Amino acid sequence: QVQLVESGGGLVQPGGSLRLSCAASGSSFSIYAMGWYRQAPGNKRDWVARITQGGSTNYADSVKGRFTISRDNAKNTVYLQMNSLKPEDTAVYYCNAGYLHYDYWGQGTQVTVSS
Repeated sequence: QVQLVESGGGLVQPGGSLRLSCAASGSSFSIYAMGWYRQAPGNKRDWVARITQGGSTNYADSVKGRFTISRDNAKNTVYLQMNSLKPEDTAVYYCNAGYLHYDYWGQGTQVTVSS
């Protein structure tokens, strides 16, 4: 019912910054709570950040103070601004949209933090 496409991933040096985007289509973007998850090789998919329909945000302890989630309903897009990146942040990052019992995922975008 909603399609999600992540972009903005790539290779960045430790301490650098990167902004991920998640563009939604196929439904009304504003009704969804949005979130970001990540999965490193050999690991489970971990929750990173979420933003509600009203704009309230929450972050995992591992990224608090470094990452910022935001949304632009006019552009049907959610963002993840990542600052002070560490090698431990290396993972595939996934965008998630949730409404009631509905749950949708993007295809993921690779973020690699390395010198």
